[in-house]
Amino acid sequence: MKRNSRVLASVLALSLSVTTLAACSSNNNGNNSAPSGTSSAGTSEAKDTITALLPPVSPTYQDNFEQMAKDFNALYPNLTLKIEPASWEDMTQKLDTQVNAGSPPDIAFIGSEGISKYVQQGMVMDITDAATPEMIGDFDAAPLEYMKNGNGIYGFPAYMEAHALGGNKAFLEQAGIDYKDVQKNGWTYDQFREAIKKGVVKDGSKTSRYGFVFATAGVASKDYLNILVKNAGMPSPFTTDLKYAYTSNNYLEVLKDVRQLIDDGSMPKELSSVDAGKRWNMFLTGQTMITGKGLATFENSANKNNAKIEANDGSAVQGSIKAEYIVLPVPSFLGKDPVTTVAVDGYVTFRGKKEPTAEHKANVVKAAYYLASGKVAATTNNDLFVAHITKTGKEAAASMIVNRNPDNVAAVQVMLSHAAPARPDIPVELGAKAIKLEDEVIIPKLQALIAGEITPQAMYDAVKKAAISTFGEDGVVKE
Repeated sequence: MKRNSRVLASVLALSLSVTTLAACSSNNNGNNSAPSGTSSAGTSEAKDTITALLPPVSPTYQDNFEQMAKDFNALYPNLTLKIEPASWEDMTQKLDTQVNAGSPPDIAFIGSEGISKYVQQGMVMDITDAATPEMIGDFDAAPLEYMKNGNGIYGFPAYMEAHALGGNKAFLEQAGIDYKDVQKNGWTYDQFREAIKKGVVKDGSKTSRYGFVFATAGVASKDYLNILVKNAGMPSPFTTDLKYAYTSNNYLEVLKDVRQLIDDGSMPKELSSVDAGKRWNMFLTGQTMITGKGLATFENSANKNNAKIEANDGSAVQGSIKAEYIVLPVPSFLGKDPVTTVAVDGYVTFRGKKEPTAEHKANVVKAAYYLASGKVAATTNNDLFVAHITKTGKEAAASMIVNRNPDNVAAVQVMLSHAAPARPDIPVELGAKAIKLEDEVIIPKLQALIAGEITPQAMYDAVKKAAISTFGEDGVVKE
């Protein structure tokens, strides 16, 4: 995909051990039946149309639009679900165009981190008063928190997916890496550094296989550093007392390690030019032992490519080899506890310039919940190889067969137990400033660091200077 979760759809976990917010209605049998407290088939209400702008969330997601709309109308005969498809390439542009015109769709599938942007514009719809207890109680608590900003709830999550690394099983075994132990117990940066050195294969002076490759170009330009720093005592750009965290000395140490892996020869010198597509191609063609960012659906993609190789029909990725995909955690730094970066994307509810009627608002909530739960969610999440975050989704998925490596399933469960907590307490204006600093300073400097044009110290000094200018001397971490 085109951002954290967009890789999910383009190459395309999480039964969380947390307590849900409330008990699920006994009516919710996994077939997208109407929860108690909402109108269901047979009631007489005014006609209404709910619009939804939806990208290809999973490989087969958009193929199901007609059936999804038909089933929703069968559930609510007075309601029509009108779905507008979008590609990941034009999703943001389409949504922003409609938002700027004051007529956004009622529902759009976006990443939860985008909610604050539209809160600032006053165009998202708080559904706190319209979502029934049965709806809220259907979701695992942790992912639902990501759909909040301040005291408001702005939609329902579709999944909560761990950002991990992925290894080629045969290569890991050849390098003597006990990946099952790593899946259970994690690894430190020093352990990881030595492991990926063992994965390097050279033919004379030419490297034919690297130990580790991570996409750092294009839309993936910020992923690498964001994932690493969470494991160095900085789970968020802001501390709990709202100080900007990346002025910490730990940030500098991570920057040094980013450069060190390239200097070791474990990563390509040309890493700054590796985008998400090239990263995955390098994995499938055996040019790297470990890849990142890895998502659950990568296992599915690797399996499908393996099947194409076996079929010998010419449809496999050119030059690819059979590869069994192994989920691996990101290493931890400086003795800090592991913290997993997660993608929580979902069905965000929007409003136009005019205040929606209570009836229309309730209907939008019904549609958003329909898409995020039961059979629709089970089908979509199984297609993505991510597990289910609603009780109704889990029930609907019970009869669906998904061919996943059980070690990978268990590894994701461990990582999700360390998931970075949602931070709806960060004020919108602070979040916007942090994003601006990231776009204007961190990303360009990181590219220069990876390319060997500046030192880790030079990047750290630039980030610290910009942070103090942005947040003030008292608004940043001092050590």
